[in-house]
Amino acid sequence: MSVVEELIREEGDGSLSFGNYELDSKTKKSDFPYDGATYKIKTFKEITRLERNGSMVYESVPGSAVTNFKGDKNDLSFDVEAPGDLSFTVELDEDTLYELEVDGKSAGSIKTNLGGKLSASIELDSGVKSSVHISKL
Repeated sequence: MSVVEELIREEGDGSLSFGNYELDSKTKKSDFPYDGATYKIKTFKEITRLERNGSMVYESVPGSAVTNFKGDKNDLSFDVEAPGDLSFTVELDEDTLYELEVDGKSAGSIKTNLGGKLSASIELDSGVKSSVHISKL
């Protein structure tokens, strides 16, 4: 897997790919139409943030490259690559319990806060992708 040079794109299977953690300065792309909404991506080596209609969808520190991002507030999956360990936040249903799987193995259950944000950290080796799956319990 590699970074998304165009910052954000729709894949042939209908999923989204976004992010470029190799950039030294913050780069943005706005007004990307996808699935009836407008998306905005901000990405560089320190952070990657995806917004839908002005609301946060995904954020990582440091920056990351995400592929095959698909799903909804009940079931979300994506592949992620970063220069090392990663902390990410996704917006889901508020005050709800979710199961987190990383590379097909359970990483436990996490409850979202009152704003619907689920935050987690995963260990990554530079240039190696991990698959993340989050499902509502």
